[in-house]
Amino acid sequence: MTRGQVTRESWAANSVAVGGESGAGLDVLVGRGLFKRYGELVVLDGVDFTVGAGEAVGIVGPNGAGKTTLLSVLAGSVELTSGEVELRGEIVTTLRPDVRCGRGLGRAFQVPRPFGGMTVLENVLVGATAGGHLRGAPAYDRCIDALITCGLDGLSNRRAESLGLLHRKRLELARALATEPAVLLLDEIGGGLTDAEAAELVLTIQQLHAQGVAIVWIEHIVHILVQVVDRLICMDAGRVIADGPPETVLQDAAVVNAYLGRSPA
Repeated sequence: MTRGQVTRESWAANSVAVGGESGAGLDVLVGRGLFKRYGELVVLDGVDFTVGAGEAVGIVGPNGAGKTTLLSVLAGSVELTSGEVELRGEIVTTLRPDVRCGRGLGRAFQVPRPFGGMTVLENVLVGATAGGHLRGAPAYDRCIDALITCGLDGLSNRRAESLGLLHRKRLELARALATEPAVLLLDEIGGGLTDAEAAELVLTIQQLHAQGVAIVWIEHIVHILVQVVDRLICMDAGRVIADGPPETVLQDAAVVNAYLGRSPA
């Protein structure tokens, strides 16, 4: 298989979208011609990117491929050199990250950073109020739902800084979920976990996916990623080199070469 042969378009022509309907018009997050450079260093080189409503998309690639930069330009924390980002039918390229969050774009980071001196519930409440712009009972109800979904309802009154790594990552998810995202960006959220802890986290993310939240997940632990995602994208040197069903992408010659420097046997 030649470089770039596996594409979203060729796969979609023979696929059925989430919910059993055609994917036309159902994209909730779109990036068009995403280009980012730092001086002479090109980090994103004309990336086109789409996520359908309720779809789970995984992103893999070697270090330096541009994966986290892609999430950052989609979220608005890194400014594009050129290109545009569309969220739920609205061009948001020039909008701040907090505004995009209010429009339905949540993000959980690789290294969880809970607000110290606050309880688990208070941390999640920040997401519901500052991110989701909820107040009063609706904000509280949203927090309780997020805590239950992420398995933290029994720890709601614990100080956030006292949590172990797995529960901190659950808190990172719950805080993002409290913003009521249509799309949730996950940046290597499985990093640093044991296999057993990663398996627990997968169950939570599968539950979010089942609830209809679209997910974009960067992860180096591929075997946990493919348990969740409907579609897999591989990046290398700032470009998308493969896009399609996970089992197809992982056998693509360009993908194997990007990781191992050789073609599959």
